[in-house]
Amino acid sequence: MKLKQGQVWKCGDLYVRIVQLERLEVSYKSASNLKFSDGKHQHTSKKDFCRLLKGATLIAPAAGKPEASPSDSKRH
Repeated sequence: MKLKQGQVWKCGDLYVRIVQLERLEVSYKSASNLKFSDGKHQHTSKKDFCRLLKGATLIAPAAGKPEASPSDSKRH
C-alpha cells in the first residue's frame, strides 16, 4: 500500500485522514464524517498505522479539484 499525505481512508464507520507522513511515523486525524469537524488528532508508528488500515478503503480524491501544474506558476 502506498501512503501519501492527505489521503482519506474509510475504516468501518470511521474516516482517517493522513495529516503528516514521515519515514517511521504518521500523524492522522480520525472522525465519524468526512468534514472531520469532530476529529481527533493522533500520532503512531507507520507499522501500527498500516495495521489500522488493514481492510480499509481508500476514498478517491474529489474530481473537481485539479492539481496545479508547473506551467501554471510561470509568468509570461
